Amino acid sequence: MKYETLAREILAGVGGRDNVRSLVHCATRLRFKLRDNQRADAAALKKNPGVIMVVESGGQFQVVVGNHVAEVYNAVNQVGSLGDGVPADDDGKKENLFSRFIDVVSGIFTPLLGVMAASGILKGFLALSLACGWLLESSGTYKMLFAASDALFYFLPIMLGYTAGKKFGGNPFITMAIGGALTHPLMMAAFNAAQQPDAVREYFFGIPLTFINYSSSVIPIIFAAWVSCRLEPLFNRVIHSALRNFVTPLLCLVITVPLTFLLIGPAATWLSHLLANGYQGIYAFNPIIAGAFMGAMWQVCVIFGLHWGLVPLMINNLSVFGRDTMVPLLLPAVMGQVGATLGVMLRTRDAKLRALAGSAIGAGIFGITEPAVYGVTLPNKRPFIFGCIGGALGGAVIGYFHTATYSFGLVNIFTFAQIIPSAGFDATVWGAIAGSLLSFCFAAVASYLFGVAPAETHEEPTPPAPLNRKECVVSPIAGDVMPLEQVNDATFASGLLGKGVAIAPQQGRVVSPVAGRVASLFKTRHAIGIESDDGAEILIHVGIDTVKLDGLHFSAHVHEGDRVQPGDLLIEFDQAAIHAAGFDTTTPIIISNSDDYVEVLASGESRVQEQAPLLTLLR
Repeated sequence: MKYETLAREILAGVGGRDNVRSLVHCATRLRFKLRDNQRADAAALKKNPGVIMVVESGGQFQVVVGNHVAEVYNAVNQVGSLGDGVPADDDGKKENLFSRFIDVVSGIFTPLLGVMAASGILKGFLALSLACGWLLESSGTYKMLFAASDALFYFLPIMLGYTAGKKFGGNPFITMAIGGALTHPLMMAAFNAAQQPDAVREYFFGIPLTFINYSSSVIPIIFAAWVSCRLEPLFNRVIHSALRNFVTPLLCLVITVPLTFLLIGPAATWLSHLLANGYQGIYAFNPIIAGAFMGAMWQVCVIFGLHWGLVPLMINNLSVFGRDTMVPLLLPAVMGQVGATLGVMLRTRDAKLRALAGSAIGAGIFGITEPAVYGVTLPNKRPFIFGCIGGALGGAVIGYFHTATYSFGLVNIFTFAQIIPSAGFDATVWGAIAGSLLSFCFAAVASYLFGVAPAETHEEPTPPAPLNRKECVVSPIAGDVMPLEQVNDATFASGLLGKGVAIAPQQGRVVSPVAGRVASLFKTRHAIGIESDDGAEILIHVGIDTVKLDGLHFSAHVHEGDRVQPGDLLIEFDQAAIHAAGFDTTTPIIISNSDDYVEVLASGESRVQEQAPLLTLLR
């Protein structure tokens, strides 16, 4: 509900619900495939305060919204009645091969991105624990946590079978079962037996079988899922509807599974080894140049969403070699943009840019660089360039030390734990640390000294505009007043929803703070919006996360559209019951249209009664 308005604006900006062919999301962006890109209004979306950037690349119309992308994705699906992102269709529209490749890869791997990152981080911490002597491999604690960290990668064909089946438009449970066959204990035992000197050759109806360890593999299941999804509609057309639900899956399994073990698997495994050895050959030619190139260009690829094309290669390297040298080269690229953002934050006198940079630094440290790139470094041009140069310098250092990771995850501060080899700390680890620090420091210093235009940093402040009028907002609740920054909710505390204060209530009632009308009343009755006669838009949100109570312990005494006067009872709530349910009743009072005012001033009192002066709005 919080993102309903933004969702409607995004849908309008992409040309409406009927213009959406499919929708998925990654860590920070909504990835639309549109029927007609000309119907989308990218310029209007870029001006939306809830949108960081709009990028058209790889056949996708990408709307960057930040870390809360999952919530916005759900809101867009709900508002547009898209139903899990709308399955893609051809619509008679042909795309170039590269665009289709990027779309397929992002569609298959995006749903697994969060758990992949979590599994990789856990693997890294386990490696750190072994190196520091905190855990032993023989301990039950280590074994259980290792199983949790390794399950996704060991059974990766099953997971990819599901996401690939959905992406290719087939029954994902059929393709998931195919992935399960690749990692079934019987097949794994047959593979282990085939490695013995006295192994007996096995056959499938007289055709010799080649057993391969498909655990953690990527390419074989994707090809197998594609074949199954092509067979499925063919069988559905010729099989009677009464038999289709079980005959079609039966035929897909008995055809695709043997075909995978006999042909698709060996061919795809050969291809995966070819790709891995090809990358390794390029890297071995000159790892310093490879590191500098990847460090400089990675963020450029991220801007256009092209980085997805390299994700399968990283996972494939881990599957083939048990290690990957590409991910460490990307650490300086990330830290370079974080450093450049820090330099801008320390240099600029623009309060809005400084606040944006501060939040972007936190996101960037954890691998989400889009807020830093789109909001800070790229608009100022030179900081982005300094970040890329820092990435090149740091990448060259890491390439020189031949640093590798031993598990897959998002490139972020936790990657340092993932580069610790089983033997413990060595030069490759210190090389990664040195390269990342070099990138960070260079970009931060260069951006501080040269990244922000002098006019921005040294111009005299503009005298404030004369105040035309002021409006007083009285307190809707009796209680203890606190600054918004102390509210235990990042959305309110950051001021993104507007300026105001919060009150810890003394009693369970909310009265009108102004004369006006009820602009909105949430169906869960925990929040209400009032529009004053003078134009102030006031949001009163009772409690933190109390939307989860679904209206329990709340009662409303007004309806949307009602006229209200100061002191009129709006909402009553059972404060003791809400506390007993484990929820905080701290109530933010927000001026939603704070940008319409020169300043929103708090009364300065630490405790207020109902209808006591609370906020003064200056125009």
